[in-house]
Amino acid sequence: MRTAVTDSSALQRLSFGYEDAERDIAGGLLRESFIRTVAYEATVSGRKMLIIGRKGTGKSAICMQIAAGHTQLDGTILITPDDAVGNQICRFELQGLTGDTARSLVWRYICAVHAARYLVTRAGRGRGRLRDHKTIRALRRFLKANGELSNQDPGGPLAQMVRGLQTTSLSLEAFGIRTGVDMGLAPSEGAQATRQLEVVEQGVADAFAELDWAARHPPLLLLVDQLEQVWSSESDAHSMIIGLLLAAKHITAHYGGAMRCLAFLRSDIYDSLSFPDGDKFRGDELRLHWSDDSLMELALSRARASVGAELTPGQLWTGLFPEHVGGETTTAFLLRRVLPRPRDVIQYLNLSRDTAVQNGHDRIHEHDVLLASRQFSEWKLKDLAQEYLVAYPYLERLFPLFQNMGYVVMRNVLASRLEQTAATLHPQFPAYAHSLTLPGVIDTLYSVGFMGVRRGNDVVYAGGPDLAVQPYETEFHVHPCFRSALGATSAVDIHAYTPLVISAIETQVAGGYLLDSTVRAPRAGREHRLLQDLTRSCRTILNQIGRAVDMPRETRNDIATQVSRIVSDTQEATDALDEGRAINVSDHVIAAATYLEALAAQIRASGMNGMTGADSVSAGIADEARRLTAAVGGSSGGSGASG
Repeated sequence: MRTAVTDSSALQRLSFGYEDAERDIAGGLLRESFIRTVAYEATVSGRKMLIIGRKGTGKSAICMQIAAGHTQLDGTILITPDDAVGNQICRFELQGLTGDTARSLVWRYICAVHAARYLVTRAGRGRGRLRDHKTIRALRRFLKANGELSNQDPGGPLAQMVRGLQTTSLSLEAFGIRTGVDMGLAPSEGAQATRQLEVVEQGVADAFAELDWAARHPPLLLLVDQLEQVWSSESDAHSMIIGLLLAAKHITAHYGGAMRCLAFLRSDIYDSLSFPDGDKFRGDELRLHWSDDSLMELALSRARASVGAELTPGQLWTGLFPEHVGGETTTAFLLRRVLPRPRDVIQYLNLSRDTAVQNGHDRIHEHDVLLASRQFSEWKLKDLAQEYLVAYPYLERLFPLFQNMGYVVMRNVLASRLEQTAATLHPQFPAYAHSLTLPGVIDTLYSVGFMGVRRGNDVVYAGGPDLAVQPYETEFHVHPCFRSALGATSAVDIHAYTPLVISAIETQVAGGYLLDSTVRAPRAGREHRLLQDLTRSCRTILNQIGRAVDMPRETRNDIATQVSRIVSDTQEATDALDEGRAINVSDHVIAAATYLEALAAQIRASGMNGMTGADSVSAGIADEARRLTAAVGGSSGGSGASG
């Protein structure tokens, strides 16, 4: 039923917001439509400090929502390093310390200075009697002496902080320490920097303690986001991230609940780290996963924020959107073609809406969604290569292995394709030769979500708790998200059967070759027997396909579809013969037999040889093709196949 929220103006108002949280919090729908998920609650409650997820899963949305939920003077500080700061931290070294430890010191110093600025600025606003506290006055003097006050920082706040600690000559007189005298002779540069940092951290901790901060206020939250902007595959960049993790754990313990550090990390970055204390962070991890229900809740929440709070699920999915697309419910169609993350859903729905508006529609039609699907698939294929450009620079060069072929790929077929490209790939990416092996390529394509693996009756894609691909697993499926862009729209690479009867009849009508409609070919004649033989052969093949349970289900369906088209075409030929129309039955049967023979060869070439069911089906199809050819008398004709 059409309602006030599904009129033509509703489509104009409909929006699902921006794809990135930074814009969506400022001028989009994030504030109005944010869903307080379990992940969000675990983050703000302090149960978790590492928020991990792949690009587009909502890490920054949680970060921005936490930051927007308070003013900076009410408990949050957002830290987003740029390239210059990232390079400085990566290059930060101190004699006598490992790279991880040295970089943890610089992160600890950055956080301590941010906390000191926060407390001094809050005191400057005249809240309570903060100005009178001795510890606050000491922090102000320290910041001023070391050029760490915000208005003293022409080079950028983080850059100044990194340079400050690396000089190992901080002015600590504000805390009653005379550098070089009271600090004593340090055995190394690293030891000197560590002692100075401990003095600064103690000064900040004393201020929190004097203010009884942990009892009177929520923890000060330091939110570190956008680290992928400064990350690379180099070891120094890994060490920068490890240093942050070590610093975050230290901060939680050192400041007695007065301050916490939350790090928002892409899963591919976090999973690439390797350091001795890595197992100590398992309890701090929170990995973002989205179910179909939660993604649809997100879509409805955003639609309501743009159209009106009274919008119901039915009005959205049967009023503004078509009820069905491609024979599926619209929601099922959409969810199968996205990676399970908010960004994909937002982009797909916005694109469908924009397509409908461009087509002049007052609601979204099935055709609009189908048009958007192709464009969306092309976007996602390009985005996938860019998302993993640092970790897998060769990823885009693997896509042609699946282009214009079936989306079901067997292990031995992939091995053959990869072998043919090895001579090109290995010289271009010599540093990744170990990853360009068959197991390495399978692991890469599975881990990024490009393809899934058949397990039992299901196809499993990466992103959940499932195991990685096992050596004995042989059947892989390209994710539906990427199939349209690759031209991989059928399960196996088989040619479609082209019906012959209708086109033949049309040609005969144009040339005036129709028989008198009163003439009837005898049912017991040779032409009818040949057509009956063809139908029986197809029925036999369909029965064999139904019993071949070890063949991929999608492959069986595709083959059965083509064989069923032969049955339908043969029925058309029988009807035409009964009506006295001119049909060259011998050519029709030979064409079908030739197609079946080619189909058997394509099944063998698909890599399923060795499967009992697949071998039986291909052999059975070939046998029926030979039997039909012999029944006609060994004649030859067209293939009935089209590229």
